[in-house]
Amino acid sequence: MTGSQSRHLLVEEQHRLQEAAIAFARAELPDDIVRRDRDEEFSRAAWNKLAEFGIFSMPLAAEYGGLGLKLTDVIAVMEGLGYAMGDHGLLFSIHAHLWTNSLPIQTFGTRQQQERYLPRLASGEWIGANAASEPNAGSDIFAMRTRAERRGDVYVLNGSKTFVTNAPVADVFVSYATVDPALGSMGITAFIVDRNTPGLKLGKKLEKMGLRTSPMSEVIFEDCEVPVSNRLGREGRGVGVFESSMEWERGCILANYLGLMKRQLERCVEHARTRKQFGQPIGKFQSVANRIVDIKVRLETCRPLVYRLGELKDNNKPAMMEAAIANLYVSEAFVATCMDTLQIHGGYGYMVEQGIERELRDAMASTLYSGTSEIQRNVIAKCLHL
Repeated sequence: MTGSQSRHLLVEEQHRLQEAAIAFARAELPDDIVRRDRDEEFSRAAWNKLAEFGIFSMPLAAEYGGLGLKLTDVIAVMEGLGYAMGDHGLLFSIHAHLWTNSLPIQTFGTRQQQERYLPRLASGEWIGANAASEPNAGSDIFAMRTRAERRGDVYVLNGSKTFVTNAPVADVFVSYATVDPALGSMGITAFIVDRNTPGLKLGKKLEKMGLRTSPMSEVIFEDCEVPVSNRLGREGRGVGVFESSMEWERGCILANYLGLMKRQLERCVEHARTRKQFGQPIGKFQSVANRIVDIKVRLETCRPLVYRLGELKDNNKPAMMEAAIANLYVSEAFVATCMDTLQIHGGYGYMVEQGIERELRDAMASTLYSGTSEIQRNVIAKCLHL
């Protein structure tokens, strides 16, 4: 991933980290993604190797076993992994673990909570998940029905969550419930819930179109007693926890797709130069060349949006609108690039063993998670005071 087009936004240290991530992924991570995608198999072995590489510790503070890297550094690493890895379901699970579990605990947790959870999350020993969406409250988190009733030193949670990434393998959940529906957003409260807490049950496993190596299921709370000491932040301030985690996730979760789009560009250029039809390379046909140009333009316009978000967060500046812009633009550009890549490769691109159809299936989810494209537009409009 060398050349001015991949380095112009990276300082030398970020470039070094990115190249190390590429070398690590190529040397250490399994390449049996076709089978595991078919079988919907999460690779704990690959998770453990990534833990040894340090991926889960990168954005966390050194006092909790982290490396304390800047967000732009982590984005550079994720871009490198996206370039070299075929398993984007696993990368999706990593993002869920980092941005909606580990970072909220570091940002809003008490010292006791941080000391209990962060070292194990940083090492990869524990897997984190986020339980927010509900069957009737996906994009509209304020409509959640999961209740949290304070009874002395515990909150009793009752309700159900859906689309919970990592749930089947998770050790700890950051979840949300309302202490009083009449309070609206001011009733929503965040909690850290251990997997072995009595009353926490896993619902049915959810089968997905793409990202099939990232496990997902429902989570059910039935008289689940969570100690008051496991409340994350103040009572009634859960929306702040949720919005903060979304600000991190909306931009960072797409960093690996920058790398994948770079790989798709290289693949398309090579194919257009070597594949011949009607006596000449297909790259000589304007219809093919134009698609490749569009891929290049999308890549070059996506990268500054993602790194700009990292710079703002590194400088402790608000980035709600910038995160929504990055998520909206990069996700839709990624889907378009996957479509163009498949079209350029024709029938070969439709074949499973090529991996292109899997990349398209994985890409479709990017316009849905962390808020649909429509929600991102709503966020941007709100920031513009429309």
